[in-house]
Amino acid sequence: MIPRRACRGSPTLRRSVYAKIKCSSSKLAASSSSQIPTPSSREYATITYGASIKPPQTVIEKVVERYAVGLSPEHVVQAGDYVMIRPEHVMTHDNTGPVISKFQSIGATSIHSSHQPVFTLDHDVQNLSQANLAKYSKIEAFARQHQIDFYPAGRGIGHQILIEEGYAFPYTLTVASDSHSNMYGGVGCVGTPIVRTDAAALWATGKTWWQVPRMIRVELKGKLRAGVTGKDVIVALCGAFGKDEVLNGAIEFCGEGVESLSVEERLTIANMTTEWGALAGVFPVDKTLVNYYDGVVDKLEQRTFGGPPPPEHPRLNRARVHSLRQTLSAPSNSSLASDPSASYALRLSFDLSSLVPHVSGPNSVKVATPLPKLEDKSVKVDKAYLVSCTNSRVGDLKSAADIFRGYKTPSTLTSSNSDFPDSTIKHHVHPSVQFYIAAASSVVQAESQARGDWDVLVRAGAKVLPAGCGPCIGLGVGLLEEGEVGISATNRNYKGRMGHPNAQAYLASPAVVAASAVKGIICSPDSLDPLQPEHGKGLEALEPIYNIVESTSSLSASSDLAPSTTSIEIMPPFPTQISGPVLFLPADNISTDAIYPGKYTYQDSMSRSQMGEVVLENYSKDASGLLKTLRSSLLEPWVHPATATEASTTPDTTSTAQEPPTTIPSPTNLSAPLLISGFNFGTGSSREQAATSLLAAGVPLVVAGSFGDIFKRNAINNGLICLECPSLVEYLTSTYSTQLEGGKRSAGAGSGVMISNSEEKVSELSLKVNMAEGVMMLYEGKEESKFSFKSVGTSVQELWICGGLEGLVLKELKELKAAA
Repeated sequence: MIPRRACRGSPTLRRSVYAKIKCSSSKLAASSSSQIPTPSSREYATITYGASIKPPQTVIEKVVERYAVGLSPEHVVQAGDYVMIRPEHVMTHDNTGPVISKFQSIGATSIHSSHQPVFTLDHDVQNLSQANLAKYSKIEAFARQHQIDFYPAGRGIGHQILIEEGYAFPYTLTVASDSHSNMYGGVGCVGTPIVRTDAAALWATGKTWWQVPRMIRVELKGKLRAGVTGKDVIVALCGAFGKDEVLNGAIEFCGEGVESLSVEERLTIANMTTEWGALAGVFPVDKTLVNYYDGVVDKLEQRTFGGPPPPEHPRLNRARVHSLRQTLSAPSNSSLASDPSASYALRLSFDLSSLVPHVSGPNSVKVATPLPKLEDKSVKVDKAYLVSCTNSRVGDLKSAADIFRGYKTPSTLTSSNSDFPDSTIKHHVHPSVQFYIAAASSVVQAESQARGDWDVLVRAGAKVLPAGCGPCIGLGVGLLEEGEVGISATNRNYKGRMGHPNAQAYLASPAVVAASAVKGIICSPDSLDPLQPEHGKGLEALEPIYNIVESTSSLSASSDLAPSTTSIEIMPPFPTQISGPVLFLPADNISTDAIYPGKYTYQDSMSRSQMGEVVLENYSKDASGLLKTLRSSLLEPWVHPATATEASTTPDTTSTAQEPPTTIPSPTNLSAPLLISGFNFGTGSSREQAATSLLAAGVPLVVAGSFGDIFKRNAINNGLICLECPSLVEYLTSTYSTQLEGGKRSAGAGSGVMISNSEEKVSELSLKVNMAEGVMMLYEGKEESKFSFKSVGTSVQELWICGGLEGLVLKELKELKAAA
C-alpha cells in the first residue's frame, strides 16, 4: 500500500538547533553534511560500505556511524559515544497530535525532510468520539500540508506498517516515538525509541542526540522443539536474565539458533527486547531474511490482474533486495556485519533446544514460568487476547486457528498448506471466556482471511477488533475488569495496563492463548487431546539452559550524562541544592503504566493539574494525595513554571518550553517532595507524561537505583532531574524491611507500599541533595546518613534552565532569526 502524500514543505532550516548541547563526550565536531545519501536522491544507506582500516565495530555501531552527522572523518563510533543522528525515518502514531503542538511551540514552520516522518494512527482507533476524530483529522491535514507519508486508522499498527512498507529495512537506522521500535531489529534494522520532544526536533532539524548504548551479544544455540515459538524464547529470556543484565543496552543476536527462526519469530523476539530492558535488539542479515524479502516483492508484483505490472514500490523492490543479497558474500573488511573482534560489554548464551513453552506473569514480564508447571495450578481465564504488534501476524493467526481446528501441533506457515484452507472446527471458545482478536494490520487480516484462518477464529467464537493496539494499551472494549484474569499474546502485562489494577495478566504464545481460550484455564495445546493425559510430563528439562559467558562492561547499565568528577560546575540558575520530604516507593521495575496509566495517555486535553492528580495511580491510588500532603508541609514548595502559569493561560499539556533567563541569576535552592524508588524506574513505554506528570505533581527530582533509558530521556528532555544512588535505595530497603513483604522490594507489579513521614511508624524522613558536590544527606528524625552520587553535567543543566529540549530549540531558533 502506497501512502498518501500532499504538497512539498518549505525550505529547510539553515543549521542544527543543537549547536549548544554540550554532551560530556567531546567527540562531536562542527556540523557537516550527512554521510547518508540525500533523501531527494531516494538512495538508501543500506548496502555498500567502503573498505578501510578501522577499529573493530559491531553491526549496530557501524549502522549508527552511517547515520551520524557532524563527525570528523577519522572518528569511529563506539559504545558510549554521544552522537547526532539523522535517522532514515521517524514514526509517530496517535501521539502525532502533541508532537505537532511541540513543533509549533518552538516556532518551526517547515519539515526539514518530508520523506523522513511517517504518521500511523493505531492506538485509539476504537474511539469514535468527535474529539478523537477531530484529532485524527488534524493529523491527516498536517501530513497533507507537509507531504508526509500518512496511514489512517484501520491500516494497522505503526510498527507492522514500517516493516510491511519497507521504512524499517536491513542496515538502516529508523526510530519511532514508541518504545517498541526495537521490533525493527527483527529485519536487521537498528530500531530504537525516541520521545515526543525528539520527534518534534527531528521534524524541524532532521536530527537528534543519542548515546550509543553498551553492546550485548546474545548467542542462540540449538533449535526449538515442535510447539515452542519465538514468543517462548523472549518470555524465557526476560525471566532468565531478569536482573537488569541487558538494561539500556543494544542487543545483537547471533549463533546457529538464529537460522532456524522465521522472520515473524525474530520480529516477536526483537519487539519484546524492550520489555527485557534493551534499547535495540538486532538480528543478523542472512539468507532467511533475504528470502523473506524476495517473497514480499513477489506479492507486491502480483497486485494486479493482468495488464501492465503495478508501479515499483519505492522501498521494497527487486533492485534493493538484490543489493541486500550481495551483502551476504561481501568480504569482511567491507561488510556491515559485526567484525570478529568487535567489543561487547556482555556476552550471553541461550540454548533453544532446552526450551519448553513459557508463560509470563502475572503482572510482570520478569516472572517467567514453564507452562507445564503453571498448568498444574489450573489458573482460570476470563479473557484471552490475540492482538498487538508482537504476535498478531499471519503465522500467529494461523497458529491459533490450528488449535481450533484440532491440530495437535500448529502447522508451519507455507504456501502449500494455504492453497487449500481447512475450515474444520473441532474446538470453540469456552463459554466463560471472551476471546478477542485484532490483526497487526489490514494487510495481515486480508491474507489471513484468504488463507481461511480468520474465518476459523471467528466461527470458533472470537470477537473481532479493528487492526490496532486496543486492549494491549488499555484502550477500547474488552479490557480486564477487577478480579479478572487474562492471557494475552501481547508484550506487556504490567499492573493496570490492560484494564483494572486489580486484574491479573499473563503473556504467552498465540497457540497457548488459543488453547487457554478453549479450555478456560491456562494450558498447553496438547492438553486439548484426551489421548494425552500426561501432556507436558517427562520433558527432560523444564528450565532453559542459559549462561553469562563473559562480562567486560566498563559502562554502567544506564546512559549517564554526568561528568566524571564528583564536584561539578553549576550553571545558574540551576539549583545547587534540592531538599524536601521523601516519598519512598520500595519496588523495582515501576513502569510508565504505573506512573501514568495508559487510559490517560491520549487524552490530550488533560491539564497539567489533572495530570498531577493521577500520577502513580496504577502504583497506588493514594500516591497523588500523599504528594499533596508532603507539599503542604513546606513553606514555599517549588512549582514547575508551566504549572504555575496554567491558571492564567490556555493550557498546553504537551509543552514545557520556557524562555531562558535574559540575565544570569544566582544558583537557587529548591524545596519540594522528592521521590525515591528502586531499580529500573520508568521501564516500559515511551509516554512522555510519565515524566511530565511528576513535574505537574510538584516533584522536581527522582532518585532511583537505575532508570529505564526511555524514561530518563523523557525526563532530561522535559527538565525532570534523575539521579542514580543504589546505596541510598538499598539503605532505605534495609531500614524499612519490616514493612515490606519478605523484607524485600517488590520485583515487578509493585505492592503499592509507600513510605513517608506521613505514616505513624516513620519519623521525619527528608533528603537534602547537594548538586554541586554530588552528596545526599538523608534525615530520619535526629539521625542522618550521607550518600554520594554522580551529578548531572552542564548539558542537562541547560536543558533544565530552558524548560527542556523544546525551550532549547526555541532559544536556538530565536538566535538564528536574530542573526539573520
